Amino acid sequence: MDGPERQPIGDSNSAGSDLSRAVVLHTRVVTGTGGGPDKTILLSAPFLAHTRYCLTAAYLHPPGDTGFESIRGRAEALGSPLVSIPDRGPLDFRVLRRLIRLCRDLKVDIWHGHDYKTNFLGILVRCFHRMKLVTTLHGWVKHTRKTPLYYAIDRFSLRFYDHVIAVSEDLYHEASRLGVPASRLTLVHNAIDERTFNRQGPPADAPLRRQSGTPAGRLVVGAMGRLSPEKGFDTLIEAFGQVIAGGVDAELWIGGEGDMLESLRRRVSEAGLDDRVKLRGFVSNTKDFYEALDCFVLSSLREGLPNVILEAAAMRVPIVSTRIAGVGCMLTDGRNALMCDPGDTRALARSMSQMLADAALRRRLAENARDLIERRYGFSHRMARIRAIYDRVLGLPMDDQTPIVADPVIDPSGGTR
Repeated sequence: MDGPERQPIGDSNSAGSDLSRAVVLHTRVVTGTGGGPDKTILLSAPFLAHTRYCLTAAYLHPPGDTGFESIRGRAEALGSPLVSIPDRGPLDFRVLRRLIRLCRDLKVDIWHGHDYKTNFLGILVRCFHRMKLVTTLHGWVKHTRKTPLYYAIDRFSLRFYDHVIAVSEDLYHEASRLGVPASRLTLVHNAIDERTFNRQGPPADAPLRRQSGTPAGRLVVGAMGRLSPEKGFDTLIEAFGQVIAGGVDAELWIGGEGDMLESLRRRVSEAGLDDRVKLRGFVSNTKDFYEALDCFVLSSLREGLPNVILEAAAMRVPIVSTRIAGVGCMLTDGRNALMCDPGDTRALARSMSQMLADAALRRRLAENARDLIERRYGFSHRMARIRAIYDRVLGLPMDDQTPIVADPVIDPSGGTR
């Protein structure tokens, strides 16, 4: 899909007339059906459709990757312009040439990167097309053999960016530690379209439970994310086995795709949980998934502020979560979630058992979490902050809104700054 046409701001790709629209190009590398950041990226264009900003996304992906069609379908459903750029690897210089041509054709004013490769490519493209550089840090969490090199490139790139957006406190502090000055660094939490994500009825009535053959009266625990080591799904399966051993009538649904699929299947079988744990693969309708849950569990070992936590909270699904980075700053144990330390299997099992045994607790935590979403994590609030950053980067006066302040940054000691 080609991006929208517009008149350039002024006579160059910088600040100028308020009467024209500035083009922002979101860039990201994806494989398969993507991940949490795509929900934010693709939803951004319709939310800013009636402002001075015009958003397009350019996604780099392996040629012939069938999972990309799912991303394309989501973009079309949202009315979010999306450009497909086949990427054959580090030596595929056609990617750079096409991005340069795309930026020139669209008259891009702001390049908005979302990972180490697009951050580095933004620096190269700017040598051929004048534009501002913005990036969002989603988290350095996936560890592979090449991870140290990739993250080193990302951290090197940050010094050339006009503005850096961190989605969680730990990423804000890390970027600051790496030398990004406060004038070019803003904490803007991930957010959720709270109007769309809102539970319609009790989990027992959810159609997906009937379709899945879940016995009446059985509780359903859900988890969702990329099937990779940092998500801690192996720990979750072990902890859930302890819950079942304690006599709780429940089953666990894990939604997502990834490299650990086969190993997780083996773990389920070895634990004798084949009739209690369902690896559901890619979840095309996440709302239906949440509607069916009595409890949502985040078992991650490393994470920023994942969209699944926001979605579960918005859908009034009570949450059990590990205390990781942005989640630990967002949620409070006993107030809007039950929290435990990452990798602590017994604590995770205890928290799940406590949640499943107490319906009143589930209702209270779920309502408090929904209230938090409405007060602090709504998508319209987030996009107002992003729009203010774009205005600042381009040197434009604020739109017809009052100035939007960044989210308060919580220090590890518990203070704010």
